[in-house]
Amino acid sequence: MKSFSAIFIIGLFLFMFMPSLYSQQKYSADYKIGPKDLLEISVFGLDELNKTVRVSEDGKITLPLLGEIEVEGLTKVELERKLSQLLEEKYLQNPQVTIFIREYQSKMVSVLGAVRTPGSYGLIGRQSLLQIIAQAGGLTPDAGNEIIVMRQLDDGSSISLKIPIEGLFIKGDPKFNIPLRPNDVINIPVDKIVFIYVTGQVRSPGAIEVRRSNIPTLLRAIAQAGGFSDRAAKTRVVIKRKDESRKEKKITVNVKDIIKGKKEDIQLKENDVVYVPETIF
Repeated sequence: MKSFSAIFIIGLFLFMFMPSLYSQQKYSADYKIGPKDLLEISVFGLDELNKTVRVSEDGKITLPLLGEIEVEGLTKVELERKLSQLLEEKYLQNPQVTIFIREYQSKMVSVLGAVRTPGSYGLIGRQSLLQIIAQAGGLTPDAGNEIIVMRQLDDGSSISLKIPIEGLFIKGDPKFNIPLRPNDVINIPVDKIVFIYVTGQVRSPGAIEVRRSNIPTLLRAIAQAGGFSDRAAKTRVVIKRKDESRKEKKITVNVKDIIKGKKEDIQLKENDVVYVPETIF
């Protein structure tokens, strides 16, 4: 766990302290403008066109002198060229137009769950899963074992991509650092703390705190409780478990058969109570 924390902190440091201005300049050249984006427009020598405008839902902006202009699907450079051509036709010779995209709202992804700053984030150019998680502040200590990316396809159907956290963060396998698409939902489930209980003839009876993704088997739980006491009835161990209706059922297990390999170990569930009775001899 310490090695994971160290690797993760180093990786997060590198991502979060990359020069943000360089990244924005690099990616905004490829970014296709869309609805709700906020554009800052500057025209040298024509102050009335120095405006900050938001793209409408139908992909247009309205400017003094020029009126309504279709901008959806254009890059920053393409829009600069389009506005220059329109101005040159009517008002200025060789106009100098500069566009700065202040807010990337048309191509968003959502990050949910075990990150420090969940929310919606703009896709600036080609961004990967690691880059967006870094923007969201990185994973919290209660993150589970996998990341789920929910994606809507062009035909209206949707898929879920499961990314193992170990493969992405620890092993650094590039196939898991997938490029993201607009409207992707990245969910990092919280792997909350749950309890199981081991009572009776074990050396350290009581509650055992575990993560939901790593609930132990019966043998492991008994081992975590210190193992059997000298007077344990290993052939009559009882697992008490409540179903969805809160009705309790009891499962009697011959643990000696599991130890000998005659039967498979039993996977415990959240809030199971393991009772080890005392031998009558």
